Amino acid sequence: MAVLARQVLDLHRQIPLTWICLATLTPHLGEQKRTTAYLFRKLTAASNGEGLEVLPLVGSKKCVQGLECRANLIHCLPEKQRTSVDGGPLTLEKVICSLLDMGFSDAHINELLSIQPCGSPQQLLDIISEFILLGVNPEPVYVALKKSPQLLKMPVMQVKKRSSYLRKLGLGEGKLKRVLSRCPEIFTVRQRDVDDVIQVLKEKCLFTVQQVTEILHRCPNVLQEDPSELEYKFQYAYFRMGIKHLDIVKTEFLKYSLTKIKQRHIYLERLGRYQTPDKKGQTQIANPLLKDILRVSEAEFLAKTACSSAEEFVVFKKLLAREEEEETESSTSKEEEEGEEEEDEDEEL
Repeated sequence: MAVLARQVLDLHRQIPLTWICLATLTPHLGEQKRTTAYLFRKLTAASNGEGLEVLPLVGSKKCVQGLECRANLIHCLPEKQRTSVDGGPLTLEKVICSLLDMGFSDAHINELLSIQPCGSPQQLLDIISEFILLGVNPEPVYVALKKSPQLLKMPVMQVKKRSSYLRKLGLGEGKLKRVLSRCPEIFTVRQRDVDDVIQVLKEKCLFTVQQVTEILHRCPNVLQEDPSELEYKFQYAYFRMGIKHLDIVKTEFLKYSLTKIKQRHIYLERLGRYQTPDKKGQTQIANPLLKDILRVSEAEFLAKTACSSAEEFVVFKKLLAREEEEETESSTSKEEEEGEEEEDEDEEL
């Protein structure tokens, strides 16, 4: 009799979690009611002294596989997280079910839950849900969170505000998907820094609103750049290389580092293979296309565009670095001399 009593008590403990799993997996309310009634009949029969059978799982094969999948996911979690899960099985069960419904694979869910072992699974679900609502597919979301796990530490409201702000800049769902996959840090950059970059693009570089939107879509990493360096990069393209606004946007010029741009441009210039266009936009030679200068690998650039050897380019880059270092020292000394002259004039007055 004592053995039977223990079995009944054990069954009482198991029923709540069983109902949760079945309520999640059973698609129709009628099936849930039938399942609940069946469980009650078994429990009543056992309490009346009848034999207690092993409760079969009422549901389809898919439901059984779903339950096994969830059990395996919880079992695969780190020991510390499994301990916290035992204290609140309902929370983690809901999170896993929701992620599976969104289309995440078992491996992805296990990886995502391991990103923040000390955090709340609910926080994970809230952040992921916000990205899914933006129209981003599970795979890009998984890649973005693995690449930039600090996204999971952000308040959900901050993610919503940044999403709304990016939409106002013209980055709709389709464009926002690409931005998130290429530069997930766009959600963690300080709002003040984002505003400064936008201001430079509009007021200093004189890009149109539509062009600014296209730049953010094609080169979202510009939001991580120093505004003054971004302005200088534009000036180098516009005045030094003679590239117009539309071409800067179309060729994704601003996503390349200034070091790479100057090395390849000046090298071609000294080889006589590139000329800065005059005021009318004309040159005496046909300049190579920007894609053949910047988009290609260094080997292809040297072989097809510069028609030069790798050894020569290595020597040139060292000489160019030395020249720029000397220019920096020279400009610094001039500024110091000018500052001293101003101090002397103030003393005389």
